[in-house]
Amino acid sequence: MALKLKEYGFNDVSCLHGGFREWTKAQYPVEDAQAGSKKDCVTCHAEVTPGIVQDWKLSKHAQADVGCAVCHGNHHMAQDDFDLAVPVHPDRCGMCHQVQSTQFKKGKHALAWAVMKAMPMAHRMPTGLSEGTKGCGGCHRIGYKTEAEIRELKASGAGFGYVSCDVCHTRHTFSKREASQPQACQTCHMGFDHAQWEMYSTSKHGVRYLLRQMGVLHEKSSAPTCQTCHMQEGNHAVRTAWGFLAVRLPLPGNKRAAEARTTILQALGILDPQGKPTARLDLVKKLDMARLTQEDWVDERVKMIRTCNMCHARNFASAELEKGDDMVLQADLLLAEAIRIVADLYKDGYLQKPNSYASPFPDFLAFHDAPTAIEQRLWIMFQEHRMRTFQGAFHANPDYTFWHGWSPMQADVIAIKEMAKEIRVRVVPTGKQKPGAPRTDDPRRQ
Repeated sequence: MALKLKEYGFNDVSCLHGGFREWTKAQYPVEDAQAGSKKDCVTCHAEVTPGIVQDWKLSKHAQADVGCAVCHGNHHMAQDDFDLAVPVHPDRCGMCHQVQSTQFKKGKHALAWAVMKAMPMAHRMPTGLSEGTKGCGGCHRIGYKTEAEIRELKASGAGFGYVSCDVCHTRHTFSKREASQPQACQTCHMGFDHAQWEMYSTSKHGVRYLLRQMGVLHEKSSAPTCQTCHMQEGNHAVRTAWGFLAVRLPLPGNKRAAEARTTILQALGILDPQGKPTARLDLVKKLDMARLTQEDWVDERVKMIRTCNMCHARNFASAELEKGDDMVLQADLLLAEAIRIVADLYKDGYLQKPNSYASPFPDFLAFHDAPTAIEQRLWIMFQEHRMRTFQGAFHANPDYTFWHGWSPMQADVIAIKEMAKEIRVRVVPTGKQKPGAPRTDDPRRQ
């Protein structure tokens, strides 16, 4: 058995005994993972959940004789004590897959649950969207959870498991081959604000890999997957140079660029009106949402260029990434202009700034809870169109960069200017009364 374990990348047979983390000790006594009958589990579940049994039989776990009790404990032995089955957690997987578990905890996927919980709007959504599988929680569940959060989810009957690894290595096959395919990323990395699947699959990179999957290209043809670029050498710490929001510190030396990025950081609540850090900056640090030092950004950029250099000349790769940097700047100049238009409406009393906004700027973290049409348009400009502008550039997809990103941003600025002009004509500023104009106590009704 020990030889099989090593063959499949496990540490050694000792990983199957003990190794429980403190959170499991508090709820379940430490058991001998070899106790109990694997045959009993399979016999019962072959009728109750035959799909699970079939997947397990196809897995490397089955080939390595890793039975049900290794992951789930041996306390659940009857139909009426199913709640005694140990909820699987990355620490549990880490008993055998220590390297991958450690890497995962250092990456942004491990923080996905915490990021969702940190968003103000997450606490105003229906539970089915935040903690279920019908909204944010369906993808953000990949994030590492505390013992208390796991117990809360279990008590509320959330419709997904507690392990994070099975988001990519679908249970109970837990296939490395499946998780190595770009389609494994597709479920979450698609759509409104992170259309990476659409960008990748229609780029030359993605098309070549899909053709290789179809057998049109030779199986050894160069064709990068998402994992090639973002999980170099199988590293489970998935990070990027610019981070998810493409804002970073220090500010650039170019004055216009620095002013634009400062405005965006203010709309994110990371900098105050004077440009000084707020408490949200500490949250951004904790959640690893942005690169906050030049060294950290350079480290990730060097890793990416090294990966690109496997197929492309280093100079070409560097030049292409610099073009992506420029698209971030160009998008930021447009977005900052739109932010200031809305901020001026607050300042001049034409828009009532929600009390929850900590600064005189619109708050992008309010998401779709933004209260007026012009603020909604600004949020879409930031969350959808700006994202597609720079992400399309970095994913080598000109159509997304231009038609799905840059061009709509131009239209957003025009629309926001026109909406602001109309508001200034139709709405009475707070505390003022225009002669002959109808009184409007709540200018947002306009």
